[in-house]
Amino acid sequence: MPILPDSLRDRVVSDADVARTYGVDASPGASAPDQFTVVRARDRADVVEVLSYAVAHQVPVVPQGARTATTGAAVALEGGIVLNTEAINHVEIDPVERIAVVGPGVVNADLKSQLTAYGLAYPPDPASSASCTIGGNIATNAGGLCCVKYGVTADYVRGLEVVLPGGEVITTGRRTAKGVTGYDLTGLFVGSEGTIGVVTEAVLKLVPAPDPALTVLAVFDSLDATMKGVEALRGQRHTPSLLELLDGPSVAAIQAFGDYGFPADAGGLLLVQSDRIGHAHEDVLAYAEALTAAGATDVAVADDPKEADLLLQGRRALNPALEAKGPRMIEDVCVPVGRLDELVRAVHQIAERRGLEATSGGHAGDGNLHPCFFYDAQNPAQVDAAQAAFGEVVETAWALGGTLTGEHGVGTLKAAWLEGELGAAEVARQRSIKALFDPLGIMNPGRVFGLGTDRP
Repeated sequence: MPILPDSLRDRVVSDADVARTYGVDASPGASAPDQFTVVRARDRADVVEVLSYAVAHQVPVVPQGARTATTGAAVALEGGIVLNTEAINHVEIDPVERIAVVGPGVVNADLKSQLTAYGLAYPPDPASSASCTIGGNIATNAGGLCCVKYGVTADYVRGLEVVLPGGEVITTGRRTAKGVTGYDLTGLFVGSEGTIGVVTEAVLKLVPAPDPALTVLAVFDSLDATMKGVEALRGQRHTPSLLELLDGPSVAAIQAFGDYGFPADAGGLLLVQSDRIGHAHEDVLAYAEALTAAGATDVAVADDPKEADLLLQGRRALNPALEAKGPRMIEDVCVPVGRLDELVRAVHQIAERRGLEATSGGHAGDGNLHPCFFYDAQNPAQVDAAQAAFGEVVETAWALGGTLTGEHGVGTLKAAWLEGELGAAEVARQRSIKALFDPLGIMNPGRVFGLGTDRP
């Protein structure tokens, strides 16, 4: 176990039971090692001191926020330091420049709440927005429910303050609306999963607050009909602010978890929203008409924000509902929107072939789905089948012109497929970039590039 300087002792979690809760993230099957140290940083100075110590003693460091990651990127390492940044949660809002300067520990939904007083909004909206932090969102380039209209985290990060291994503090990017000075190091850190430095502050672009979103719920009697509904919405002139797909098994899992008003026997359903200023009601009526024409058996329009939020609560309950169902492998593939129907069908064909149960839901508006394969953790054959199914979905996404991860990142669970997507030469280039910032390989070793690839 690392023996940290006295100045950090009150930042160390001394209670073993509490420390164990920091040992894992939300990835399936995550388990904490026997020996690791948790440091809860309160400010940049704490981060500098930890990374200075880590380099001097060659101790691995796992940067960590709220531990909502699903790929193993925030799981503790044996003998290492877990550097938690949740307490670095300052917020400065500049309504004139339309930026927020925030610490990495700021919770996504809390930032949104603070911005309402200024008539501004921060659009990235992961399903876990009530608990996930901005630092974690930056680490994985998180997307979420509203990407179809607003894009992902990278589209809103103008600049960063980052502490590098050894304790050097750098700033990247800018606060201004424009700026092309030098290489885009901000873009390099967004999505880097804690492998090259620790973000201690972010400059985020804000937008004028849209109207309160209104929602359409469309129910279909089959998966094929549901996909026809997605196709119908792609022809709409005004892009929805949200377009979420739940297949039949996902709907059933949500209703088993709690009554959210969904028909448990549905073949699939779509949740669609508009927040277009002055036109949200007009838009949802148009969406409802298109979905009815596409074959929806039931269409409900929530024409006030409270009712709209109630409908969306069911979608936000998907992850806890699937977790309650039992052990699962959770995917995060993204394909061209026009081939989404092929992906959904392939998921269920793979599950049937492997003797598994599957769900397939997610962000239909941008082609990013999160299929899950459920298995009996006590049955080695089922564990093997789930792992094989996981790999088959990645290969299916590639065949459809897609990618192995849309927003969750690579972590440890997808490291084995990185070279298959990027190629050996590109992976080598990326490893050399990591080595430039982290020559000793102490930053989140084993994540993204796999075990044994971090040290020169």
